Amino acid sequence: MIIANDIELRAGSRLLIEKAAFRVNPGDRVGLVGRNGAGKTTLTKVLSGESLPSAGSVTRSGTLGYLPQDPRSGDLEVLARDRILAARGLDEVFARLRKFETQMSEFDGAARDKAVRRYSRAEDELHVLGGYAAESEAAAIASSLGLPDRVLHQPLHTLSGGQRRRVELARILFSNADTLLLDEPTNHLDADSIVWLRDYLKSHQGGLIIISHDVGLLEAVVNRVFHLDANRCEVDMYNVGWKKYLAARETDEKRRKREYANASRQATQLQSQADKMRAKATKAKAAQQMLKRADRLMSGVEGERQADRVAKLRFPDPAPCGKTPLFAEGLSKSYGSLEIFTDVDLAIDRGSRVVVLGLNGAGKTTLLRILGGVEKADTGSIIPGHGLRLGYYAQEHETLDHDRSVLENMQSSSPDLAEVECRKILGSFLFTGDDVDKPAGVLSGGEKTRLALATLVVSKANVLLLDEPTNNLDPASREEILGALHTFKGAIVMVTHDEGAVQALEPERVILLPDGVEDIWSDEFADLVALA
Repeated sequence: MIIANDIELRAGSRLLIEKAAFRVNPGDRVGLVGRNGAGKTTLTKVLSGESLPSAGSVTRSGTLGYLPQDPRSGDLEVLARDRILAARGLDEVFARLRKFETQMSEFDGAARDKAVRRYSRAEDELHVLGGYAAESEAAAIASSLGLPDRVLHQPLHTLSGGQRRRVELARILFSNADTLLLDEPTNHLDADSIVWLRDYLKSHQGGLIIISHDVGLLEAVVNRVFHLDANRCEVDMYNVGWKKYLAARETDEKRRKREYANASRQATQLQSQADKMRAKATKAKAAQQMLKRADRLMSGVEGERQADRVAKLRFPDPAPCGKTPLFAEGLSKSYGSLEIFTDVDLAIDRGSRVVVLGLNGAGKTTLLRILGGVEKADTGSIIPGHGLRLGYYAQEHETLDHDRSVLENMQSSSPDLAEVECRKILGSFLFTGDDVDKPAGVLSGGEKTRLALATLVVSKANVLLLDEPTNNLDPASREEILGALHTFKGAIVMVTHDEGAVQALEPERVILLPDGVEDIWSDEFADLVALA
């Protein structure tokens, strides 16, 4: 259970939420919605205990499982399997069992007897924690989220960003926490995994707060909706499912317009009468009372809700370049004995559109990191063509310096651009006032996406490498970005699970990993996008 009392949240000096009071009981499955930057991620951090509110208090009872938007585990040498088992402390028990097994085989006499006793105690502890059935449960959850047994036995540092996020989601679900806080849990999931997650969350008996732009997930799972109104800094609560929430919002808006129109008409009439009565000294007092009554009428009703602001994204004309600005041949990549892909060739011509497809773990993100110069291939070479200017958008926002401010990140992307121009462009991406002084590390996922895209805008890149560019975005911002990609005149190489993004891109070619096969795009490949 979570109880919030008069919560106030701020981002720097900007007020996000004030006097919010609510509770989440067992069985409540809450959809937390609102535009990017409204405070959804900030609120979940406060509810989880990771940060404190500016005012008010949060009371928690029972266990809590929190999936942040960009989870970071401490030790990247840990096996994925052990990271998941750690949610119930099973990783340490299995480690001791392996240690005592080794001692029993290597020692003799009293030392061996001591190892046997320790092994027996560890087995008893394992039984209390669920035994080997719990290990099978963890493996089943991981498999349902697209993490096969092969991946579970790899260290975290060998996994892609999407795989590591799925490991964190599996760990949270395996924890059996009483209340779950999930921030964009469907990021990096394929279609089958999303269907499984919907069913899993529908059957969750505890409390649940979920941030998601996946309408299908919200429709299937939530039975309450909290809407963060960024214009009024309030939390509107609806104790209904998703479809009824949408209908209630529409009804509320119609009622608000009607009440405002009625009050405005009456106030206008009162003001008109007061103006006529002011001319007569004997009726001046009555005129003042009428004006006060008009003011009370208008103060007692809410005006029409302001439309949420949307980032205005337009890429400038790319820098001039040769016919083939980017060429690669013989690329291969392995992590230890695990081969990701081998002998990949590609030529990115000026203005071309290319989609990279492959199952999770096939190396899509790794290929873009190599092309972007972030990571080195084991074999092969990248050959830049005449005038190449790369713009790389990383799905985990690695291109941002989280310790530097929003403005400093922009200035480092385009050192020749005047500060006033940087601020103007940031303003079009909804970073205004003190927002530009915030460290990039405190931004929400959607805000980081907007900042990363803003740095691409000033780069004048002629080849864009885009890794899941529509993740974390509200529907309006997503449409804006898809429109900008559709009209961009440079070349684009994109990795995405978003079928709408592929439709907007209108690709000419597709690269299938891990084999590195290149083919002409056809609608037959469209069915693979959500599965890849």
